[in-house]
Amino acid sequence: MATLRSGAILDPRVEALSAADRRVALGARLSAAVGHAWAMAPRARRTLEGAGLRPGEVRGLDDLPRIPVTRKDDLPRFQAEEPPFGGLAGAPAAELARIFMSPGPIFDPQGTGGDFWRFRHGLAAAGFRRGDVALVSASYHLTPLGFMLDGAARALGCAVIPGGVGQTELQARVAAHVGATAYLGTPSFLLQLLQKGREAGTPLRLEVAFVIAEMLPESLRADLEGFGVRVLQGYGTADQGCLAYECAEKGGWHVHPEVLVEVLDLETGAPAAPGQPGEVVATTFEEAYPLLRFATGDIAAFAPEAPCPCGRTTPKLAGLLGRVGDAVKVKGMFVRGAQVEAVAKRFPEVARVQAVVTREGHQDHLEVTAEVADPSAAKDLAARLAEALREEIKVRGEVRLVAAGTLPAGAKRIEDRRVWK
Repeated sequence: MATLRSGAILDPRVEALSAADRRVALGARLSAAVGHAWAMAPRARRTLEGAGLRPGEVRGLDDLPRIPVTRKDDLPRFQAEEPPFGGLAGAPAAELARIFMSPGPIFDPQGTGGDFWRFRHGLAAAGFRRGDVALVSASYHLTPLGFMLDGAARALGCAVIPGGVGQTELQARVAAHVGATAYLGTPSFLLQLLQKGREAGTPLRLEVAFVIAEMLPESLRADLEGFGVRVLQGYGTADQGCLAYECAEKGGWHVHPEVLVEVLDLETGAPAAPGQPGEVVATTFEEAYPLLRFATGDIAAFAPEAPCPCGRTTPKLAGLLGRVGDAVKVKGMFVRGAQVEAVAKRFPEVARVQAVVTREGHQDHLEVTAEVADPSAAKDLAARLAEALREEIKVRGEVRLVAAGTLPAGAKRIEDRRVWK
């Protein structure tokens, strides 16, 4: 049975606005963001000019559809052409707080100020509170998730254990020793920690968890809450931070009140009706990185509009349904088929390659099949290819060598075979 904690509305002035007032407030922020991007972000300015737009012509949300969509999958190319941030950052690198590199490679700027990525709203909704001791089990190394969650917890007055990734036994021991009450990270790693603590005879006394970066099927939530932990989830990206989060009512993720989120039909680009799938396109207003109509590659749907008993008035996403394009999230990290293929090309022995993602026991598994002329003669190739892939995509996987011609014609570079229950 999960610990009973009441989630809090962090700021009723933004989370409980009427739809009309929110539209006015977000329209004003959009107009300001367009003006800032025009002045400071060269590619954003060229994009607006290409659409025949000038800053003064974007006055509110009615003008939002006139702004062209920028695609996440284009960021690696943009950043290679115009380093370091593809001409989309709103501040020079020297004025940033931190700079990250996620697999892709995609470089992400962090502006100054506390809780730059706005996750504190989601933590408050989950029941985090001042005085919690929070274990952050997310990477602090080049990728931003650890700092995203760390900053939000600190903004709420929590003490933070910067656990990072891996070292399950050590993290469980530290969390038990200091009396951690809260957890931030992926749900699959949380399950490992709880099981490890129980096996060691030093069970963790976690009361609340905010999980992210992986799917949270209800079967996994039930297993976690069987340890007495209240588990709620958030949704965000490395580029834009928090976009939505659950409240205690569950039944969907409230769109963050300080961002614009659209769900656009995959064929027409028009707004999808509630319940109909489409691509998540988000606009964020941070001056360091004002991303306008940024297509995340995630497929989702809006839940039917209905008042939420929690008091929040923002629309809800009904959850993620998949991905657009050549990327799959594995163990909380995006793995792109193009990256797998590029690494394989470093090895002359490899003719073709395919990555397959499966899931067993709430754990993701990555297997890469590589075609070679003679698998028996490819000495140490599997180990060398596996190590090169781990260095590039930051996810450990197994490599299987097969004879040339084994993979079917037209096989995807990466295939997701996971089933979520």
